[in-house]
Amino acid sequence: MRPSSKIRILVADDHYIVRMGLVALMNTEPDLEVVAEAVDGAQALDMYRKYHPDLAVLDMRMPVKDGVQTTRQITRDFPDARVLILTAFDGDEEIHNALEAGAHGYVLKGSTGEKLIPAVRAVAAGQRWVPKEVADRLTARNDFEELTPREVQVLHQLAKGLANKEIADVLKITEYTVKDHLKNILGKLRVADRTEAVTAALQRGIIYL
Repeated sequence: MRPSSKIRILVADDHYIVRMGLVALMNTEPDLEVVAEAVDGAQALDMYRKYHPDLAVLDMRMPVKDGVQTTRQITRDFPDARVLILTAFDGDEEIHNALEAGAHGYVLKGSTGEKLIPAVRAVAAGQRWVPKEVADRLTARNDFEELTPREVQVLHQLAKGLANKEIADVLKITEYTVKDHLKNILGKLRVADRTEAVTAALQRGIIYL
């Protein structure tokens, strides 16, 4: 990006009103220009390849490909890409996954334009942008033991309301193994029962419906 040029931005969000609000906000700034919009992660990838923006502003939960999947593919295909996640969700696991996928900043949608615009400029300029409330969530994550991929799969089935035997059938494991995974899940999430486990996993962004 040349110092004299505008910051060219891709905005991806499946909610029309939210997306239009973001586009309008950014286009009022003299140094910012939204050059492409997308309604889901797959379209965001297509638009990125077509327009090669200086910055991609992505929602976390989008159809087809979510923000983490989209970020991972953009940064893999374009190592110099700059990605800012803008989302309503502040689960520590979601934040961790987004940054691990290659996002350079994470901003909550509750932030005002006064906070968002500096984040856009900073990330486009090559800096990282992790506000205090986001950093605090990441710090809190360190207090918990990480779930294994199989334990996350069990959690997804728990969220659907399946019993242990049904989970065993879906995952093609024994009912005893399901009970063992459930015991580990309860311990790692520090909860007393399966309902609390699902609630905690949803709140932290480990799973979502």
